[in-house]
Amino acid sequence: MKTRVVSILGATLVFVANTRSDAGEAAQPAAKASCCCARNLEPAAPLTDRSIYQLDSTWTNDAGKPIKLAVLRGRTQVVAMFFANCAYACPLIVNDMKRIEAALPESFRSRVGFTLVSFDSERDTPETLSAFRKSRGLAQSRWTLLRGQPDDILELAAVLGVKFKKDARGQFAHSNLITVLNSEGEIVHQQIGLNQSIEETVRIVRQMTER
Repeated sequence: MKTRVVSILGATLVFVANTRSDAGEAAQPAAKASCCCARNLEPAAPLTDRSIYQLDSTWTNDAGKPIKLAVLRGRTQVVAMFFANCAYACPLIVNDMKRIEAALPESFRSRVGFTLVSFDSERDTPETLSAFRKSRGLAQSRWTLLRGQPDDILELAAVLGVKFKKDARGQFAHSNLITVLNSEGEIVHQQIGLNQSIEETVRIVRQMTER
């Protein structure tokens, strides 16, 4: 597992550095667009060494179904890590993602997925995530909410460059990071901070989706 994370992370750092001014220049051709955010696709080609979809961990969505990250393949994904009980930063991260969603033309939205992955493997059950979806008005057709095992959360956080730490109250201090993946699961852009301008992120999402 460690070797795989290091491999993806190393390749990703080089990739992002090379594409920050012209995002996704080296992205692979997109698979056929889907109207659903998480579905099984027959891979058109092997995943690259930059793809986070190489991670073999199994996650559970808010419907209680186990899925692999690779089912997200085929659409541009806007990804963040969060926890449902967060009272400050996470609501702002989700709001920023909804701003990105709202800024996309209608014709693009069905070709972009939005994925939230919880830090909190204890409290964020499928039922909790389902309630969070309803309270935030997150469309089933575009948003994927996932929970996982602690080791898998650590692994994904390392690949995404997200730092987090649980305190004695069960709250998490964490990075505030929104990541854009191309259709092959490669990191092409990261938006750092809360309530930031979404202009560049929207531009890159549109660029990735037009491919």
